[in-house]
Amino acid sequence: MINISKKTLQDLEFESVIQQVASHNVTSLGKNEILATLPFSQREDVIQALRLTNEFVSSFDNENRIPNHGFDAITEELKLIRIENNYLEIDGFRKIASICVTTNILLKFFKKFHEYYPLLHKVSLQLEANKDIPEAIHSVVDKFGEIRNDASDTLYGLRKSIQAVRTKINTSFNSALSMYNSAEYLDDIRETVMENRRVLAVKAMHRRKVKGSILGASKTGSIVYIEPDTTQQHQRDLNNLEFEETEEIKRILLELTSFISGYSPLLESYQQFLTKIDVIYAKAKYAKVIDAVLPEVTKHQEIDLVDAYHPLLLVANKSEGITTFPQTITMTTDSRIIVISGPNAGGKSITLKTVGLLQLMVQSGMLIPVHERSKLCLFDSILSDIGDNQSIENHLSTYSYRLKQMNYFLKKCNKHTLFLIDEFGTGSDPELGGALAETFLEVFYEREAFGIITTHYSNLKLLANELPHIQNANMLFDEKTLLPLYKLVIGQAGSSFTFEVAQKNGIPFSLINRSKKKIERGKIRFDKTIAKLQKERSKLEKTERALKQNEIKKSLEADKLETTNAKAKKKLQSYQELFDSNQRLVYLGQKISDLGERYFENNRKRELMSELFKLVQIENSKRQKITLKQKKAQKVKETELKKEVDQKVAVIRKEKKKQKEKAALIPPKPKRVLVVGDSVRLEDGRAVGTLDKLEKNKAVVNYGLFTTTVNIDRLEYVNSKK
Repeated sequence: MINISKKTLQDLEFESVIQQVASHNVTSLGKNEILATLPFSQREDVIQALRLTNEFVSSFDNENRIPNHGFDAITEELKLIRIENNYLEIDGFRKIASICVTTNILLKFFKKFHEYYPLLHKVSLQLEANKDIPEAIHSVVDKFGEIRNDASDTLYGLRKSIQAVRTKINTSFNSALSMYNSAEYLDDIRETVMENRRVLAVKAMHRRKVKGSILGASKTGSIVYIEPDTTQQHQRDLNNLEFEETEEIKRILLELTSFISGYSPLLESYQQFLTKIDVIYAKAKYAKVIDAVLPEVTKHQEIDLVDAYHPLLLVANKSEGITTFPQTITMTTDSRIIVISGPNAGGKSITLKTVGLLQLMVQSGMLIPVHERSKLCLFDSILSDIGDNQSIENHLSTYSYRLKQMNYFLKKCNKHTLFLIDEFGTGSDPELGGALAETFLEVFYEREAFGIITTHYSNLKLLANELPHIQNANMLFDEKTLLPLYKLVIGQAGSSFTFEVAQKNGIPFSLINRSKKKIERGKIRFDKTIAKLQKERSKLEKTERALKQNEIKKSLEADKLETTNAKAKKKLQSYQELFDSNQRLVYLGQKISDLGERYFENNRKRELMSELFKLVQIENSKRQKITLKQKKAQKVKETELKKEVDQKVAVIRKEKKKQKEKAALIPPKPKRVLVVGDSVRLEDGRAVGTLDKLEKNKAVVNYGLFTTTVNIDRLEYVNSKK
């Protein structure tokens, strides 16, 4: 049985995720079910829910998309049809018909595409399609929501009679209107409508001359409204027929309600099915928004989150166009507890919350934003203590409340527990609170629980270093700027950078030195060593990233060179062909020139023709037989190639000319003489420092946290001394 308290759900902001998921529901019942979501208690339910969601996600990129599942809830209608001698309104019947049609479409779809959606098809197999209900409803109610004329023979006869009587009413009224208007008994408006009936607008002086019932008069009394006698008789007949029509409609609706009440369990199962589809759909849509995938859910205890994102942070940053940094966290039975340390605002709490929230999401059947190689196990209980939990209502201080929480942890914690504690041990005297926190951590360790804690206490960092199944970890910081890099590094404790951060924020150096003297030298040395190691790790991380980037760059350059080489070979071959063609033309031209010169000297026409014929025969023997189309293509190719060569040569010549002109115009840039106090930076660097000292060709540059000596020629002027 899973044990996750309401406080843990609040600490990890699970309800906020649920709200975001519920925004994708298309039905009220589906939304209510999502809002009531809690982690499943059985492993089988978790696996089933995850696979169904993953299967639905695949439909978004599939040509065979799942049809619309939207519906209006029929919960009230299902209650009403169980009441004897009660009938539904027309809107209720339309909702029921719509649910039946939607379900039938989905059942047919999942049957047709069972190979694409095997799990959803399996869920749909629990239901049977029913066409009788929608057919029965559609035989009574038309598409406009009105009772059909042919819903029964009696109703058909009544409506036919009603239509005939209405025609008589109009005919008799029009006759009276014409007659009394000719007699000039009527006012200029002639007629109006009262109580939904046509009446004559009679001048008051002529009211006794018009036969009929007075239904009213104008405010001034100058006009009285009279319904003619002949019209009145027909109106009474119409009222009787309309009453009979209403009674017949009630009878039809009662009969239809009675028919549908027999399918009450089926309709309930249809609504549950569509609600379930809506729940899966909302989870799938949310998964699409956060680029979530289905991780491997292992039976043995293991957490291996690769490139894991906090979903709420990811959604918020996406909307603002901010980059979100993923974390990679691995926990096994051999390294089941992680102690994260380091400065505040580095991402420790977010990392801890990311693990807890993703665990809750998986155990609630939701996909998570991680790499597909990620793995997770399932825990029986998840315990958390995050944030400032001072209890005003119970008059408990932060530390008292935390001790109460630790007592609860001690009762519940076992090897199937995941515990998450932020700022472990704070709220009391650092030494005493730290000692008690160390004892608690030892108990959790002995019980083989999995967990992540964040802390600034050195004794907890040392304990993590001593025990084999606990790992130290820290959030990387840039050693120069002290800005967080939002990357978790396992295997090394993090320095709090207390004095470095204080110096960066303008605290006088003299006060920082006085503070250092008040603390034990051993602690300073320990924190300094950690800070140094962290800086080294940061440098190594940067070097590793740079090497990877260089490797990728070289690989791309190699591919580019290979492509360029292939293109060059192709071009060279084309140029060679062009050159050979031109050489042949030069040779032929020379031959013809020689023959012409000889003919000029001897004037022997026959000899000339014979030599020309031989020359043509020799050239034709070298040629291959090609079609006219091929000849044209070859000629076009040669023309284009020649044009391309000419263009490239022209561009190269133009660029060389421009470069020469520019070089002649730009005077050499004078080198600025640097003085002590100037702000400077390396020619190939970004960090700005202050020039402290000049010795011959060497300069000492102060960067705040450190100084360095460099050749003065490598420095670049930024700002003057103020």
